Amino acid sequence: MNMDLFFAMEILGTIAFAFSGAMTAIEKKMDIFGVAILGMTTSVGGGIIRDLILGNTPPSAFRRPVYALTGIAVSLILFIPAVRKLMDKSKGFGDMLMLLMDTVGLGVFTVAGVETALETQPGCGAFLAIFVGVLTGVGGGVLKDLFAGLTPSIFVKHFYATASLIGAIAYMLFWRMMGASAAMIVCVSIVVVLRLLAAIYHWNLPVAK
Repeated sequence: MNMDLFFAMEILGTIAFAFSGAMTAIEKKMDIFGVAILGMTTSVGGGIIRDLILGNTPPSAFRRPVYALTGIAVSLILFIPAVRKLMDKSKGFGDMLMLLMDTVGLGVFTVAGVETALETQPGCGAFLAIFVGVLTGVGGGVLKDLFAGLTPSIFVKHFYATASLIGAIAYMLFWRMMGASAAMIVCVSIVVVLRLLAAIYHWNLPVAK
């Protein structure tokens, strides 16, 4: 994959997940430090877990601080009173924007996880690449929920980790047939469409009764 495209994709995912983490922190009435930390953790947490599993140490979040700094910057912007007031006034829009940003982040980081596994571990099988892709997609959100005292979304939220899994599988299939750039577009599109449809129509996996 073109490295400029891959970098742009990761920055987009970082912004999207930082938005999600910071908004969760604000809803939990955290102070400015908590908002910054939760936003940053959400934006780079999945990538750190990915790199540790793949043996890419130190993780790219520490070698290239642009990701962590971007997450902090987005969080601090959202902490500005005028921005928070704007979000409060348009609650419906804010909820939809948070869903969209969280969904985009999920799709982008799922792709980033699979692509990183394929790039850094050329002999890795499809299972490892897909596993790492899903873990990268959901890892930051799991850390966010744990820090915020919530049940991780992957266990209760409509079609969250499942959308990432389907997207990662699709990436592997299209990567073999069409190359990395086309596979990226397909994977992100699948994750976004599935997550939005699940939110609209309240799709959920079966639960024990």
